[in-house]
Amino acid sequence: MSISPSNSLKPAVYFIGAGPGDPELLTIKAHKIIASADVIIFADSLVPKQILQDVRPDAELIRTGNKTLEEIIPLTIARVKANLSVARIHSGDLTLYSAVREQIQALAAANIPYELIPGISAFQAAAAKLEAELTVPDLVQTIILTRIGGRASAMPPEEELSSLAAHKASLCLYLAARHVEDAQARLLQYYPPDTPVAICFRVGWPDEQIWVVPLEKMAQTTKQQELIRTTLYIISPALGEIREETRSRLYHPEHSHLFRPRR
Repeated sequence: MSISPSNSLKPAVYFIGAGPGDPELLTIKAHKIIASADVIIFADSLVPKQILQDVRPDAELIRTGNKTLEEIIPLTIARVKANLSVARIHSGDLTLYSAVREQIQALAAANIPYELIPGISAFQAAAAKLEAELTVPDLVQTIILTRIGGRASAMPPEEELSSLAAHKASLCLYLAARHVEDAQARLLQYYPPDTPVAICFRVGWPDEQIWVVPLEKMAQTTKQQELIRTTLYIISPALGEIREETRSRLYHPEHSHLFRPRR
């Protein structure tokens, strides 16, 4: 394939957090790069096709669903050395379970320039769909983002799920659908059985579905819906009915600060 190098992007690798799947949740910067890049390298099993709707007609598309890091890095380096710009697209945000660290280490060792562009995480998009604030005064003020251990990544002993559940925070659980019964049992050690759980399937995709159930029904609902991947769980008292007295003081008439002095 013959590609005319982009005039708007310098030859480099642009790691893009593409968000959960909705192209309208891309940052403006991410969209501009995707629309201008000479080469698009993306995880086709995780990034929906609508994210690529505005790529250049002559852009080279490289799917990584069946490739290892040892295959991806050499072809990435080769494209940049050929004076081409590369958009390396990841789902969600680069700070969460993106495996970006080992990629940028390899590029740095090869003196290949790169840039990271953050994206929206699934927990943020899901909370918006649920019309929920996950930090409510006097109820919950901490958000924990975690996963359950599996074949690809073991969990440090200090971050075992039941230890994190002891905080009773708003807990966003990734990559757990295949281990949902074990996850539910660990969460029930600390959260009440009626704690609301949002089961969020393919957030931001055209076939998105969200169920809100009591924690004690988390595994049952997952099995009934035959969910095994692309599922996020949000376990939080903030998803339940909120009392009026838990109102934030931020905009309360009795609360003064530098920009709103007491009258």
